Amino acid sequence: MSIGTTVGRLPITVLLAVKNEAANLPRCLGALRPAERVVVLDSHSTDETPEIARRFGAEVVQFTYGGGYPKKRQWALENLSLSTPWVLLLDADEVVPDALWVEIAQAIAGDPREAAFMVTKGFHFLGRPMQYGGFSHAAVLLFRAGRARFERLFDDVSDGLDMEIHERVVVDGPIGRITTPLIHEDFKGLEAYIARHNRYSTWEARLRHRYLSTGRYGEETIKPRFLGNSQERRRAIKSLIVRMPFEHWLWFAYHYFFRLGLLEGRPGLIACQIRASYIAQVRAKMYELGRSRERRD
Repeated sequence: MSIGTTVGRLPITVLLAVKNEAANLPRCLGALRPAERVVVLDSHSTDETPEIARRFGAEVVQFTYGGGYPKKRQWALENLSLSTPWVLLLDADEVVPDALWVEIAQAIAGDPREAAFMVTKGFHFLGRPMQYGGFSHAAVLLFRAGRARFERLFDDVSDGLDMEIHERVVVDGPIGRITTPLIHEDFKGLEAYIARHNRYSTWEARLRHRYLSTGRYGEETIKPRFLGNSQERRRAIKSLIVRMPFEHWLWFAYHYFFRLGLLEGRPGLIACQIRASYIAQVRAKMYELGRSRERRD
């Protein structure tokens, strides 16, 4: 019996943000049968991404970024006609397993009080699920249409990133939690993974630099609260640690020793090293930005 038969058709629109994702897309789209509607938000891919999406019955919408806010997914929330009561945000390297569809169906059955649900992105790396290391994290991915929006961070038009990176979703109403994780696994290899995070580190360095200069991350943001939900706790931790020296070593120690990434063997060590390297790049680029500002002054 297929999962579509088990849970039936669910009143959900999946917004799937992509660019040149031919390697990941078939696996992702093949697991979306229960959703009433699947919209692939493409950024003018040069590979077979649009053709693969249409082959699986998904709608393809091309997004041309003009800079600033909104970026791709917020643009879709503002400009697409969303006829279903629920929206699910996904990336092409994420797969919704059958057990997660069952829990989603249970969560949205009837008229739940929650306006949104947090879903854990179960991190897979170098071909294996990572049980240790603390790399999996929860984010608001499922929400009622019209009740959620991406936070509006300070941004730099020159970064060329047309999709939300670490922006979180601001929800009007209570937030629930779904326990079954989705599968987050990129099949494009380490070179693409590291190159993507090099671009992300430039974006984050600029964002942090603005935060240290102004005390704010943007116009409308998730509030840092240590006793809040997981998004608010993550923002509170980052707001604290951004000023600490040797931050990259702190993150390595956190993932490798405190969260027991060492139990994952060589893949765990590599993942922790990449995380530390990412933070080191952010801090180096922040230093460069500070030096450039001093020279201008």
